Parts: sequence; C-alpha cells; structure tokens
Amino acid sequence: MNKQSVTVIGLGQMGTALADAFLAAGHPTTVWNRTPGRADALVARGATRAASVAEAARASELVVVCVLDDAAVRELLVPVADVLRGRVLVNLTSGSPEQARAQARWAAEHGVGYLDGGIMTTPPGIGDSANMILYAGSPELLAAHREALRVLGDPVDLGPDAGLASLYDAGLLGLMWSVFGGWLHAAALAGADGVPARDFTAIATRWLGTVSWFMTGYAGQIDAGEYPGDDATIDVQVAAIGHLLHAAEARGIDNRLPELHLELMRGAVDAGHGGDSYARIIEAFRAK
Repeated sequence: MNKQSVTVIGLGQMGTALADAFLAAGHPTTVWNRTPGRADALVARGATRAASVAEAARASELVVVCVLDDAAVRELLVPVADVLRGRVLVNLTSGSPEQARAQARWAAEHGVGYLDGGIMTTPPGIGDSANMILYAGSPELLAAHREALRVLGDPVDLGPDAGLASLYDAGLLGLMWSVFGGWLHAAALAGADGVPARDFTAIATRWLGTVSWFMTGYAGQIDAGEYPGDDATIDVQVAAIGHLLHAAEARGIDNRLPELHLELMRGAVDAGHGGDSYARIIEAFRAK
C-alpha cells in the first residue's frame, strides 16, 4: 500500500521520535531541523533531508511541527504561509490554549488546515498505541489523516476548539505531578519502615483503579454542582488525614503536601460543607 508522505519540522528528542515512528510505519518522511546534523541518523534510515523550511513544507500534504515553543513555530512558519496553503499543519509543540487558538486563526486566514496536538507521553513512548496523542481542531481533518497519525500513538479527538488539546495537556500534567507527589510522600512513609518502593507501588497502582472510580463519580457531581456525601464526607476525611499526618510526623517525613490537603478540607468544613463529598473542594480552586 502507498503510505501518505509526511514532513516533520523540528528534530529535538520528541521530533526525532515522531519522524522515527513515521519511517518505521513506512511513510515517506521529509525532515528539517535548524541544525542539519540532527537529521543525519534519520536520513540514514530513509528520511529525506530538506534544505529549508519551505522545501520541507512543500514536500508533503501533512506537515508536523514540534519545536521549542509557540514563538519558534511562528518564526519558522509565518514566512512559508504561501507554501503551506492547501496543506494540513499538525502542531505538536507545547503551548497554551490561547496560543493554539491564535495559530488556528492564522492557519485559517492562510488557507491552511490546522490540528493542534498534545503528546501525552515522553519520546520513548511514541509509536505505542497505549499512549494518547490529543488532537483539537477540525474533526474532518483528523479523520482524513487518522491512519498516518495513529502510528504516533492513539489519536484522541477533542473536537473543533483548537485550544482544547493544550488545555487538557496542562490539566493532565498537573494531575500527573499531584499523583507523583502523593506517591512519593507515601513511598517515603512506607520506606521509613523498610517497605521497598517496588512493593508499595504494586499495591498503590491497584488502588489507583479505585481512585479512578471515585473520580468518575465525582465528575458527575461537579457537572451538576451538587456534592452529596453519600460515600465519604469531608468531615470523615479530615479525621482520616490526621492518621497520615501523625504517621508521617513520627517518621520524620515532610508533611507539606498532606497539610495542603488538610487546609483545603478544613476550609470546606469551616464554610459549612463538612457533610459534602470531597468533590466539593473544586470550589476552592475555581476563580472567584
């Protein structure tokens, strides 16, 4: 079968991984990087080196850009807007929702199809269908190029608002860091009594399945704006976190993270919501 040709602009660690995945799947792949030597290994594996951004953009209908930031995207692509006309630009550069929406407007003004993406893995995870690549922009364009893009990871369509991939990306990274922080605090707690992190983590990852069940239920409460405490109230959880704080303090573990959780819980209790579910605490994060 003839595979769609693809261009990759930007060959840092992530861009190189993207180009590698396209090559491995048999897609004719053109590459460009500001430092030409970055393309040497890819060219040795069958990629075509472009001498300029314009040449790279001209080589394929599907143009993927993955560079340092939004400013770099503009610096590279604004001068070649005419070359990009009629092509599809997939921007996998990290940025803000506002930047993504501005890029989408620029693309529309110049007759360029546009998809904004959020890569939910690190470079070694590219090419694994277990990992998500979030896309926002034209669902029709994503459908038309899904077969090519799926070689990078599972393509998840977030709909026509070009800012949503960046918005989800930011939120999901925040979730990741919060989970990492809680896990590291817990592993330090268990480790103080000689429990290997590997043993604790085997139980912790199973527990996360139950936590995801709680989150799914709480999401419905958040959307409805109602927080019935029919599983465990904030009052109960204030008492429960006391056990964690005591155990950690007795072992010399830094308690700043759970103390923040306790502060948020006590704020809800002081506001008269101690009988509500934990989901009520979202109100502490919302803009006033």
